[in-house]
Order: sequence, then structure tokens, then C-alpha cells
Amino acid sequence: MCADRIRNLYDVLHAAYGPQEWWPADSPFEVIVGAILTQRTAWRNVERAISAMRRSDLLSTDAIERASKSVLTEAIRAAGFYTAKTATLKGFVRHLNEEHDGALDRMFDVPTDVLRSELLALRGIGEETADAIVVYAAGKLSFVVDAYARRVLRRLGWISGAESYETLRRLFLVALPQDVSLVREYHALLVCHGKARCRSVPRCTDCPLGELCQLPRRREEERTT
Repeated sequence: MCADRIRNLYDVLHAAYGPQEWWPADSPFEVIVGAILTQRTAWRNVERAISAMRRSDLLSTDAIERASKSVLTEAIRAAGFYTAKTATLKGFVRHLNEEHDGALDRMFDVPTDVLRSELLALRGIGEETADAIVVYAAGKLSFVVDAYARRVLRRLGWISGAESYETLRRLFLVALPQDVSLVREYHALLVCHGKARCRSVPRCTDCPLGELCQLPRRREEERTT
């Protein structure tokens, strides 16, 4: 998959869907909460959980630290897997307090690779979540490779689908300019396209990627054989 293809895909998606201005949050800490809560659930469920946290004054490090597990679990219930996510939220806050005196600025004031490794060492935070925090909360350069990105690239015929997370992350980072705003937009555009068109059952008619994608051709070949 050459760099020109990756850059061209961004241009096509941006022309089709326009600026996404993602991640929707009022603060870097809210981005982190959202990144943890969105694991294995739809964003609409995250919005419900964050709204419940806001109503209960739980959207701060101090509040999460003080809250009992039962109170926090009840607030985030809409996001699913709430017991595990409660543990991850509390674990993140505990780490932040113990290692950085509760200051996100101090946590983020390290090289990107160091921050990413630190996040990955925390229980409940995997590569996708760590990169979402790095890119959208810390404003540092990485790339979020989610299920939408994999699906789009596989249907385009650019990957087999068996590639590791790190292989795909590096493909984007090597191909794209060193621009955090651009990688934010790119990830958001892939999510937008995945929701609008490249669903589990794809909507190929009038798809903006129709000329690039191999899926319609494969489906046509299957119908005629």
C-alpha cells in the first residue's frame, strides 16, 4: 500500500464528508474518559454514560478517585462492560496522581513514544485507546487504527486484514505529513465513512470510494460466475 494511495484516500473522504472536528469533548480529561468508555461499544452509548457522569459531577480526576466503585459503575452503565471500565478509569486516575501529581500536562510533557508506552502499561488500555489519548487528548502524533479503518482498507483491497495494529499504524504515519490535525481528521473520516457506507453490510451504491474499491468488482464477479 503506497503512500500516495493513503494520501489520496484522505482527499477523497474529506471531499465527500467535509471536516469532522472530532473528538467531541470539553476537556482533555473528558477525551480520555471517552476513549476508555468507547471500547467495545457504540459512541451513542458513550455519550449517555458521559452525560450521566456529568450529572453526577464525576468528570474530574478528584471525583473519580473519591467515588465508590458502585457509584462510578452505575454512572457508566450505558457504555457496557462497566465493571472493567470502572477499574480502568480508577486505575488511570491513580496512576496520574501517583506518577504525575494529578497533572495531565505533566503526563503529556514527555516524548510521544514514552507516553504511549506508559499508557499501554496500564491495565485496560490497549493500542487503540492509547493512540486515541495520544492524538486527541495529548495532541501528539500517532494514528488510531480501529475496526472501521481495517474494514475500509481491506475492502479497498489494500491490506489482507491480517496485519498487526502496529504495521497499519506505521503505514499511516510514514505516508502522512507530521500534522496532528490531519491525523485526527483522517481517523474521524474513516469512522464517518464506516458508519455511513462501509458497514458490515456495505452500501456500495454511489459510494465516494467506488472508483478505488475492489469490493464492488468482486461482488459483480461473484454474481456472474
